[in-house]
Amino acid sequence: MKQHAMWVLWSSFLAACVGEMVFFAIFDPDDLHLLWPIMPSSRIAVYSLGFFFFWSLTALSGSLTSLLSRTADEVNR
Repeated sequence: MKQHAMWVLWSSFLAACVGEMVFFAIFDPDDLHLLWPIMPSSRIAVYSLGFFFFWSLTALSGSLTSLLSRTADEVNR
């Protein structure tokens, strides 16, 4: 089970890195204040929140995929 968790966390970490690079290549953190005024004013904070958002989103997706790919024998153990 720990091995599956590490597979999900590592692959979601790499996907979050790519997702953040693509997202922030298109959008400037300063421009996001126009859409969401409650965003932090620091660029580093916006980058960090964006990374953790992408990481949690891809980890959730990977976890659901891992859960649904298990066989009946693995579930009933």
